[in-house]
Amino acid sequence: MTETVLLVGGGGREHAIARALADDCDLYACASNRNPGIAALADGFEAVGEREAGEIVDYAADVGADLAVVGPESALEAGVADALDDAGVYTFGPRAAQARLETDKAFQRRFMREESIPGCPAFETFEDAESAAKYVESVDDDVAVKPTGLTGGKGVRVTGDQVAHAEAAAYVREADHDEWVVEERLVGEEFTVQAFVADGEVRVTPAIQDHKRAYEGDEGPNTGGMGSYSDTTPTLPFMTGDDYEDAVAVLEAVVDALPEYKGVLYGQFMLGAEGPKVVEFNARFGDPEAMNTLPALETPFLDVLTAARDGDSLPELSFSGDATVCKYAVPAGYPTDPEAGARIEVDEDAAGEAILFYASVDEREDGLYTTTSRSFAVVGLGDSIAAAEGRAESALAAAGEGFHVRHDVGTESLVRRRVDHMAELRGEDD
Repeated sequence: MTETVLLVGGGGREHAIARALADDCDLYACASNRNPGIAALADGFEAVGEREAGEIVDYAADVGADLAVVGPESALEAGVADALDDAGVYTFGPRAAQARLETDKAFQRRFMREESIPGCPAFETFEDAESAAKYVESVDDDVAVKPTGLTGGKGVRVTGDQVAHAEAAAYVREADHDEWVVEERLVGEEFTVQAFVADGEVRVTPAIQDHKRAYEGDEGPNTGGMGSYSDTTPTLPFMTGDDYEDAVAVLEAVVDALPEYKGVLYGQFMLGAEGPKVVEFNARFGDPEAMNTLPALETPFLDVLTAARDGDSLPELSFSGDATVCKYAVPAGYPTDPEAGARIEVDEDAAGEAILFYASVDEREDGLYTTTSRSFAVVGLGDSIAAAEGRAESALAAAGEGFHVRHDVGTESLVRRRVDHMAELRGEDD
């Protein structure tokens, strides 16, 4: 019997999920924006807001969904997984109480401390902005300042890197957030490990490095992610096998403490001289990291979903062994003042050997339009990071005019900087 799967969300992450599922099931999707890549793969696409749990449950009933996958964190926070589960549609995504690992950063840190999860930085939590601002002004050490709620990857300010203490305190006072986490600044190289989780089992995927800064050379404001890369092995060039296993042990400890967790568990780590510490957890695939992981996954993603639903052991994961490089094309002015509502042209044929994933675009009767977020991504695969980067860079001809791209993602020079940085932190000769 063919499974019917409902996908919630309309971004690049969800396009990657749709591509991983479409050949193996009857796929339906819903999102506030009409993503043309998802719509082309799905048997039906409904315009429903990602937080509209009742409407999403109704649509699931209309299409006879056997399974659901929730892509965006906003939907998890709104209890969409809860509503679908309660309606009898098994949902690969945590219920809102477990999704607090992502949606409430104060809860996340307190959970780590109470459950003795490895890699927790020193932190303080505050229930009002003024107390947080005064604390930032009072400390000499550099800190990371985070609103406790969702900010789309753009809410953190780090002293000694992005801002001075006084600027961070002013940001806290001026931002529209009440509750804050202030924690030690972590120095090193960031990486992500994502895992499929169900019934206490954890199946991990290769490490990926995202690039948050808007401009080349890691300059500019933070974004939702300008691009990312993975290697031909589970590790990255600046990591050891022990670093990877330490990160996996953190994810396993989280699941041991939250045995009811299901879905994707994403750990973002900072690798320093003493090993990895946790920057944050996400309760879903990363974006862009899903676009690195899923094209290289040879195990059918549907097999993961059905095993989770049926209470079977999750399949051991098999990957192609390809390196991947993802580069995003974003609207001019992103992330501070993006040009939304602009009509754009995307030449899919120009992507060549790379894979093109549509993200935050809206397909209307008269064409394709930008939103306030990232527009589309190209992903190159190859037998080395350099080969994958070359394919991704060649594919950017699909972007046309009016887009900004970080061309340095995955380049040999930038990867070499990461390796040299870690060698310096560890006191090693290259």
